[in-house]
Amino acid sequence: MEGAMIKLVYILKARDDIAPEEFRRYWLEDHAPLVTTVAGDIRARKYIQSHTINTPLNDAFVDSRGMAPIYDGITEVWFDSVEDVQAALETAEGTRAGGLLLEDEAKFIDFSRSTIFMTEEHEIFDR
Repeated sequence: MEGAMIKLVYILKARDDIAPEEFRRYWLEDHAPLVTTVAGDIRARKYIQSHTINTPLNDAFVDSRGMAPIYDGITEVWFDSVEDVQAALETAEGTRAGGLLLEDEAKFIDFSRSTIFMTEEHEIFDR
């Protein structure tokens, strides 16, 4: 997966009515299998969940920079191109898959405090 691949980055905040442990469990054990099931329909090449860990370092990083509170995790989904994502979402299968994902995400994600956007990577080093 090199070159022109693009990545969808989804920075997540849990809904307030869900305990952190349940948020992580649902995201990993229920939502991830759904994403796997529809990956071909949306033409996703790679899917990673990064769950925020509980460490005092998080508060130290935030405090030292005067930043907003931390998020609960990050999802990264790789695609071949923006055009490929658009083409996939214009198919009946892609539209259905997108709807299923959105419906499931609403069960555990606070959309109003989360964000989602497309990116391209610029590797600076890989030791």
